[in-house]
Amino acid sequence: MKDSFKHSSPIYIQLADRIKRRILRREMKPGEKLPSVREMAVECGVNPNTVQRTYSELERMGIVETRRGQGTFITEDADRLEELRKELRQRQIESFVQSMEEMGFGPREILSGLEAYLKEAEGREKQ
Repeated sequence: MKDSFKHSSPIYIQLADRIKRRILRREMKPGEKLPSVREMAVECGVNPNTVQRTYSELERMGIVETRRGQGTFITEDADRLEELRKELRQRQIESFVQSMEEMGFGPREILSGLEAYLKEAEGREKQ
């Protein structure tokens, strides 16, 4: 299955973001082995060097660790994974608020709109 990537940012960054999201959604568990570089490259339809760069970036961030001769594994450091969760949440909030401000909405309008949306979403979940 070939993935589609946006032209707005490097593929290795997009791939790293996808892996981070899968970890946060618990689709990938702490201590779980990632596919080999070659397997991931075939699965995503990218060059193996791109996957290697992705894994190196995730390792630099402390999200994965490479074990010589065994492969690349998701960290079991629960504190680091919680920190990652908070970082990604903050990044999404900042992006949302910036977009809303660019459209001319103030803090109170943003907050009231968000509260109304969440209340409506909660009502749909109960149905």
